[in-house]
Amino acid sequence: QVQLVESGGGLVQPGGSLRLSCAASGIIFSIYTMGWYRQAPGKQRELVAVFTSGGNTNYVDSVKGRFAISRDNAKNTVYLQMNSLRPEDTAVYYCNAKMITGIATYDYWGQGTQVTVSS
Repeated sequence: QVQLVESGGGLVQPGGSLRLSCAASGIIFSIYTMGWYRQAPGKQRELVAVFTSGGNTNYVDSVKGRFAISRDNAKNTVYLQMNSLRPEDTAVYYCNAKMITGIATYDYWGQGTQVTVSS
């Protein structure tokens, strides 16, 4: 059974920092692309950052220079370091594990963790 368990969300003041963690089990972690998505109230879920199995990273423009995604394959964990947080970063953040092969797509989600940026 595949499980992705996020942690590290919470309430933080504008300009503050948080680090999200996502611990994966039930998959061969190192071969999956790991991503962080977020969904704010009334908005569609959007991709925040990804870290491919090949070591490439990509970010949505709004978080470039402020957020950093990393992964520890030995711990089956992906992280999202969020700095200089803004109120518009408020959302539920979801961890995603995805692998696309020639015959199937494997796509798993965590339950989400709330991040609230407010004074």
